[in-house]
Amino acid sequence: MTAVGNLTLNLYKSSETLTIPSKVTVFPQKLGICGVGGRSSCFAPIKAMEGSKTTTHVNGQPKQVDSSTDADILGNGTVQTSTVGNSSNIAWHSCSVGKSERQELLNQKGCVVWITGLSGSGKSTLACALGHALHARGKLAYILDGDNCRHGLNSDLSFKAEDRAENIRRIGEVAKLFSDAGVICIASLISPFRKERDACRALLPEGDFIEVYMDVPLQVCESRDPKGLYKLARAGKIKGFTGIDDPYEPPLNSEIILHQGEGMCDSPNTLAEVIVSYLERKGYLEA
Repeated sequence: MTAVGNLTLNLYKSSETLTIPSKVTVFPQKLGICGVGGRSSCFAPIKAMEGSKTTTHVNGQPKQVDSSTDADILGNGTVQTSTVGNSSNIAWHSCSVGKSERQELLNQKGCVVWITGLSGSGKSTLACALGHALHARGKLAYILDGDNCRHGLNSDLSFKAEDRAENIRRIGEVAKLFSDAGVICIASLISPFRKERDACRALLPEGDFIEVYMDVPLQVCESRDPKGLYKLARAGKIKGFTGIDDPYEPPLNSEIILHQGEGMCDSPNTLAEVIVSYLERKGYLEA
């Protein structure tokens, strides 16, 4: 027999019944449905939960407004709004359950492991090995692979320079949300320019962006050519291909550098353990 609030659930025998005390009201006597009948009434506006606050910026300073009244929600001038980018009349709404509470629930700390390198350097393979290693330790991780994101989130983007930059920006923003959820987010994409990687780093608190550079020579990546892209680029069928006719800017201050060369390639599992050890040392594998 299991007790749930005021309800008693008998779960063991199908012949036993669910009993509800008479003091529990299951349905109100009158239910007004909007748009049905002549003078039916609509439900009142739902109030914000206790501990829910709206944060806005007034004169450049953050301001929290208690959102426990209808007046706050209905916008009678109490809540100030702001403009961010092309979005106007918006306010940041903070809830009582935040990142620290989510991290405590998961017994880990949210962060972003950003794997960068040339095409064919082994980024996606490493990301999967790392995800498996963390899963085996009971840690929640999610992979944002560059190609995978182009199947959905970024399917509207081409490989022009401006679209490639937008591709990285969007993945950086999504990675930030995963980190805020307490998840270890593994982002795997070429991301060839320092400026764009640094912009993604700037989205996160200090230390929560962990850049992993797959330092693999171009000739090794080209010899692998898992998708046949180097061959197409050399034939002039792909323009602006990183490493051939478009530059790649190696990181200057990566948290982790994984050197690979001809005849000296460690297994993906070995490389993943290097990252796991780093996360463990930095305290990301416990709340």
